[in-house]
Parts: sequence; structure tokens; C-alpha cells
Amino acid sequence: MLHREYDTQVCSVARSLEVVGERWTLLLIRSVMLGARRFDDLQAHTGVTRSVLTNRLRRLVDEGVLERRPYQERPTRHEYVLTEKGLGLWSVIEHLRQWGDEHYPEPAGPPRVIVHRDCGGHPDAHLLCDRCGAALTARDVRAEPGPGLAARGIARTPGEPVPTST
Repeated sequence: MLHREYDTQVCSVARSLEVVGERWTLLLIRSVMLGARRFDDLQAHTGVTRSVLTNRLRRLVDEGVLERRPYQERPTRHEYVLTEKGLGLWSVIEHLRQWGDEHYPEPAGPPRVIVHRDCGGHPDAHLLCDRCGAALTARDVRAEPGPGLAARGIARTPGEPVPTST
């Protein structure tokens, strides 16, 4: 959590940063969007320590960004899925990805390519499909490894589940 000097500001950005402004938070949300939902997968995907991961996940669940769901009974194990509130952060993460690709590019190309599931197009700066013009949300796209990962010999990021066909 950020230092509490933001409490005195009447500012939606400051209030939002109280939830997603910690170092690992947006990376965790990005990882869940990419399909890593279990604790060990999230740790491998991000490299965050177990204690920090535990704290960030607890906070995101408390804030209603993630939902904790059991996937195994003995022993009980949980996975984390995005709520509607969490899915609303897709545009933030997509704009950060586009900004990073533009200003901090990998020499071989972007590490991820975002693809419209329906037509194969890509989000433009307004999050419209550059091929068919559809307004895109997290449910409308999939992330694929880009040339930046391939150049490093990485087919997928560590901890990321193997993609399944849709």
C-alpha cells in the first residue's frame, strides 16, 4: 500500500493507486489475465516472493479485484480468477503494454502479441480491433508469445499454463 498521504487527496488516481499501485500488483493481474491462476504458477510467472505474493493476493481479494476459488479439496487448494472489477483493469494493462512496446521495445520485437479472438486483428491505441473495428475487452482477446520471447528461446513465460484451444 502507498503511504497514506494520498488519503487527503480527492483524486480517483490516488484512490486507485492505493489498490493497484504496489510494485507487483499489476504484474499479478497481468499474469492472471494470461492464465496463471494458482499460487505456484503466479510465483513462477512473476518471480515475487511467497510472502509478498500472499499479501498482494489477499489485498486483491479483499478489494474485489480477484476471487479465490477452491480447485482441490484434499488438501484444499485455491486459484485466483478476475472479477468484473479485475477485468476492468484490462485496458490499463493493455495501454501499459502498448506504451512499453513503443518506448522500451525488445530488440527482436514485442514479447507478447494481443490477438482478437474473432478475426485475428490487434488492439489499436483506442482498444479497437485494427482489422474489424470491434471494441475489445479482456474477453475478446488472447495473448500469444511474440518475437521478443521467441528471440530469447522462450515459448511461454515461466509458470504460464500451456495454452489450450478455444
